[in-house]
Amino acid sequence: MRKPRDFDGELKALQDKARDLKSRKVQQLGELVIATGADNLSADELAGALIVLTDAKDAGKREAWARRGAAFFQSRSRRTAPATERNTDGAPAQPSGAQPASNRKGAT
Repeated sequence: MRKPRDFDGELKALQDKARDLKSRKVQQLGELVIATGADNLSADELAGALIVLTDAKDAGKREAWARRGAAFFQSRSRRTAPATERNTDGAPAQPSGAQPASNRKGAT
């Protein structure tokens, strides 16, 4: 006879993974704001700019923004640390002075 599946345990593991992914997404968004220099804007200015971006329907503008963003990431990837100094465990690197999430379990 097969061992019954632990649906509650599997559901809890999935919820934990979803929480960790959401936390990582929020952390990466914050790192992006810092990397682009947008942390110099007030919260009201940043929110207003993001609202304008999400309301934009012009495909040409959105494509231009996408190209500019891709160029930003490509230029940053050329300036990254040598492979021996990179964080290779799959988790995003902590910016200096950043506090790690206190409830974060190992990256999976």
